[in-house]
Amino acid sequence: MRTVQIGIIGGGTVGGGVYQAILRNGSLMASRLGIKLEVGRVVVRNLRKPRAVAIPKSLLTTDWKKVVADPSIDLVVELMGGTSTAREVVLAALKAGKPVITANKALLSEHGEELFAAAAKAGVNLYYEASVAGGIPIIKVLREGLIGNRITRLYGIVNGTCNYILSRMKREQADYAAVLADAQKMGYAETPPDLDVDGHDAAHKTGILASLAHGFWVQPKQVHTEGIRNLTQQDIQFAEKLGYTIKLLGIVKASPSGLRPPASGIQVSVYPALVPNTHVLASVNDVFNAILVRGDVVGDTLYYGRGAGQDATASAVLSDLADAALDLKCGSHHRVPSFVRHEHNGHVLPIDDVVSRYYLRLTVEDRPGVMAKVTSVLGKAKIGISSVIQPEGHQGATVPLILMIHDAPNRTMQKAIARIAKLSVVKSAPVMIRVESFE
Repeated sequence: MRTVQIGIIGGGTVGGGVYQAILRNGSLMASRLGIKLEVGRVVVRNLRKPRAVAIPKSLLTTDWKKVVADPSIDLVVELMGGTSTAREVVLAALKAGKPVITANKALLSEHGEELFAAAAKAGVNLYYEASVAGGIPIIKVLREGLIGNRITRLYGIVNGTCNYILSRMKREQADYAAVLADAQKMGYAETPPDLDVDGHDAAHKTGILASLAHGFWVQPKQVHTEGIRNLTQQDIQFAEKLGYTIKLLGIVKASPSGLRPPASGIQVSVYPALVPNTHVLASVNDVFNAILVRGDVVGDTLYYGRGAGQDATASAVLSDLADAALDLKCGSHHRVPSFVRHEHNGHVLPIDDVVSRYYLRLTVEDRPGVMAKVTSVLGKAKIGISSVIQPEGHQGATVPLILMIHDAPNRTMQKAIARIAKLSVVKSAPVMIRVESFE
């Protein structure tokens, strides 16, 4: 039986988890693959640092260049994080003709096009199942399972930290700050939590999925990104009364067929959205992830599971290790290429051109004539209102006013909100949250 020697770059939580998973299930994988996986070296920053997973000292080194250049190492697994040194590692390994596996979403988001080009030039593959949604095999689904479909819609709950916070805010009627503090204590959120709660982590993942689904590379700056930092308990409760749950969604939508530029293209966005309580994504709670993919042939498919953590990520890396080992065994490095550019004229729609429905909450004076002033602004902008709610039980000089808005371009809606905010009867900044109907 052939043995494949693995060089793991990064011995932290994920690297240790991968090493442990190979020890646990290596013999099972060997029986299924006809190939033995063996960890040859593990690169770490500090040889003396205590580790949750005991890795033999004989395997540890701090010299990644030596490991990448070692002819006995058949493939390289990059699990160190960051984008600077990690980019050097991946490029060096590819140049040396070695397949590379990475879980690094930020690296792929920022340098994916360069890295895939380098892999193609070297005649080897770059594998990245663990970069999006942890243990959910969404990359393989898009690359292989749905290869015969045009992807028309993709909606993802792809950040477990934000989903945990929003789930508890709804379930316990707790405030954002209190739940975030608990999430940090439990290790679900970093300190500072900006990468998660401001939507950047979800944007990295959504951009990768959009690139794979539509065949051209989506740059990070093209992903319109909003986080959950400004969501309030008030809006979560009003959404519930209206029959919705607020989720942070990564969204990839193809324009309806028949449209011409600039209206054609794809929407790639991350933002909080009202999801109907009757929709399956509304019931995805806590740290779990879920991705709904709509293909023109298959229709809707749903993928659910743990999107982060040592074991979930290690499981995804093992999947890539199996593919890479089989490619080496069979001498085929392009069985299913990592990324294929098949849309040369594809482009991302600016958020201003994206059409959505909206939830709009205003804090207004409690007196006659207020509604007329607001509807006048919306009417002049040719924005339709589907329903208006003024919740009972609010006393004082100001009251909340909730409007559900028909489909309108973001540009038009933002201009209308700016005019509404200037009305003398509106006493605080309007709150707008998009509504997804999944039609």
